Amino acid sequence: DLRKGEHGMAGLDKIISQIKEESQKAAERTRAEARSKADEILSQARADAERECVDIERRSKQAVANILERGRTAAELKKRGAVLAEKQRLIGATIGMAKAELKGLETGAYFDMILKLAVKSAQPGVGELLLSKKDLERLPEGFEDRLNASLKDKGAVLHISGDTRDIDGGFVLTYGGIEENCSIDALFDAAHEVLQDKVQEILFS
Repeated sequence: DLRKGEHGMAGLDKIISQIKEESQKAAERTRAEARSKADEILSQARADAERECVDIERRSKQAVANILERGRTAAELKKRGAVLAEKQRLIGATIGMAKAELKGLETGAYFDMILKLAVKSAQPGVGELLLSKKDLERLPEGFEDRLNASLKDKGAVLHISGDTRDIDGGFVLTYGGIEENCSIDALFDAAHEVLQDKVQEILFS
């Protein structure tokens, strides 16, 4: 019976030993699988992180490029606007100088200009020509006779009125109560677009 008992104990030890051995193997397999899984997760995380970094870099570069392009576009528009504004200023100044030059002509040359404008503007029939107070006071002697001699071919007659108009150069024509403003300011205003185009062509072409 004792031998049987010893034999039984030996069998139990063997079983326990096998269980321990199987447990160790199982634990090692579990650790190996865990390490493998951890390595896989870490590798995937690194790959994801690298992709995200590349994507962030790409987006950042694109964002910077967009900002620079917007900046260039804004600068170009600002430059064009400034150039256009300066051109308009120069055109306006040139037209203004031309107008001032006409108004500032010495008396003889000024009334030669008035005569030419009156001949061009007069209508057939009898009318009146009204000047500014300043121009009426410096009207050259015999101007009306010269004017009407130049108007014969048009069948027109203009009398210089003793009345005046509040204008700065040029004249006003009246025909039976209907007035035509031929002041220098009015003539320049009427021809503004044509003058702008002409001056632009002279200055910038």
